[in-house]
Parts: sequence; structure tokens; C-alpha cells
Amino acid sequence: MVSFTIIIEPGKRNFSAYCPDLPGCITTGKTEEETMKNMREAIEFHLEGLRETEGPLPCPVSKARKVQISKKFENAKKPERRRCAAA
Repeated sequence: MVSFTIIIEPGKRNFSAYCPDLPGCITTGKTEEETMKNMREAIEFHLEGLRETEGPLPCPVSKARKVQISKKFENAKKPERRRCAAA
């Protein structure tokens, strides 16, 4: 079994996702769970297309990590936090 890293981003009314190792492989969904399901299907479809055209199948190499930032941002004023949370 192969695992690809995907990035899920919330929107105003839905979620979107993409796979950094598969340029152009994107999807959306109403919920995060639906987006995950759709992304799994999109990756399989993308890889099947590459296989049919005898293109090389990419190896998954991307990783996602969280980065801690300075504590000075923990005490941000409420409007700043709202802006960040909505972004």
C-alpha cells in the first residue's frame, strides 16, 4: 500500500484538497470526511490515467508538519485571532 500526503483546506462552504506529489490532482467536498473520500478516489483515478498513458508513476515524497511559532502570537488581541481563524 502506498500513502500520499494531501493538504485539506477549509473554505466558506466546503473543503478542498490537493496532493503535492500529483500536480493537478485536486478535489472538494462538503465535509472533511467527504473530501478525504473524494481525494482517495481522485488519486486512484490520477494514477490509473498515468498508467494508461505509460507515464511514470510518481513516488510519494512530500510530508506535512506543523511548526510552532513564537509565544508572542498566543496573546494576540481577539480581532487578530478571528482574522487568523477565518483565513
